[in-house]
Amino acid sequence: MPKPTKGPRLGGGPAHERLMLANLAASLFEHKSIKTTETKAKRLRPVAERLVTFAKRGDLASRRRAMQTLRNNKDAAHILFTEIAPLVENREGGYTRITKLGFRKGDNASMVSIELVLEPVTPKVKSSSSSKATPAAEPAAAPVDETETVEQSEPVEAEAETAAADEVETDAAAKSDDAAKSDDK
Repeated sequence: MPKPTKGPRLGGGPAHERLMLANLAASLFEHKSIKTTETKAKRLRPVAERLVTFAKRGDLASRRRAMQTLRNNKDAAHILFTEIAPLVENREGGYTRITKLGFRKGDNASMVSIELVLEPVTPKVKSSSSSKATPAAEPAAAPVDETETVEQSEPVEAEAETAAADEVETDAAAKSDDAAKSDDK
């Protein structure tokens, strides 16, 4: 639950703020996107996300708790439970998106658009705790004798061999011979 704020509220006292947020949430659910000030949108986000979580549960108690917040706005509650909840059932939070729009002409307030995120989401694959424990429980493998394999490839016809290329090839062959001798010891 969102922590109550100290100091000034939106537009007056706490009761007025609750009414304003309930109306904003109802408008958000009815229109799927609303344009408001940044401060109001930031205060609306936890309220709206909590209501969507209630709607995802879908039982009678959740519907009644949502109706308490929405101030008996039956149209918004119906849209929330029948249209929005099925679209976000696989989403684990983050049901709203705030996009900045600029500043209002009259009082230069920062305006934003808050909208519901209704795009389908692919659920993340959760790894079970037993699969994480199995690699640690397996004993360490014994060292395997490695054999050195040398690949023979034919030179490309279009490639012209230069003295520098011959020198690089001889150095590489010498280093591989030295490595083979040190492994044998």
